[in-house]
Amino acid sequence: MVSRIPMLAALLVMAGALAAPAPAVPPGQAVAVFAGGCFWCMEPPFDKLPGVTATISGYIGGRTANPTYEQVSSGSTGHTEAVQVIYDPKQVSYEKLLEVFWVNIDPTVKDRQFCDSGNQYRTGIFYHDGAQRKAAEESKAALEKSKPFKEPLVTPIEMAGQFYPAEDYHQDYYKKNPVRYNFYRTGCGRDARLKELWGDKAAH
Repeated sequence: MVSRIPMLAALLVMAGALAAPAPAVPPGQAVAVFAGGCFWCMEPPFDKLPGVTATISGYIGGRTANPTYEQVSSGSTGHTEAVQVIYDPKQVSYEKLLEVFWVNIDPTVKDRQFCDSGNQYRTGIFYHDGAQRKAAEESKAALEKSKPFKEPLVTPIEMAGQFYPAEDYHQDYYKKNPVRYNFYRTGCGRDARLKELWGDKAAH
């Protein structure tokens, strides 16, 4: 007899009652998902961290299965661009990932990051279990007290739903197309705004 438990779990995830299970990762590795506007720009700061073994650009938080970049960029699917971080928790903690995340985004705006507007560019922390949720909430609360700017933090903390990897040409875009990447990043005003918000912590 076929068990109904996996089907029930899937339905609960779709309904928002359960966090989606973390994707299969190598033994001893863990996964985290963050949204910070353009996913091209969120890969580099995590790739630099010792203990991070991979970053994957993709889409999360939407309604459409297997969305394409064109669909997501139209704002019609409800997804946001995000980066999935595969890491070794013995070398780098989830708390450290959170620190890196915060200083690489503008957490004071909703449905926008720098020159990109729309809910497909909203920020977010997507947790996979209770420990990640607790760490994220504590991190946000501590930052609300210590932040160097007056605006409130509006970045949400949500259960991780299905994460869909983006098309191959988006993966490691900053390595494959450095000239175009740097032109976009500079033209979008990302680094200027990060410097304004975070000072020297915003180094990328």
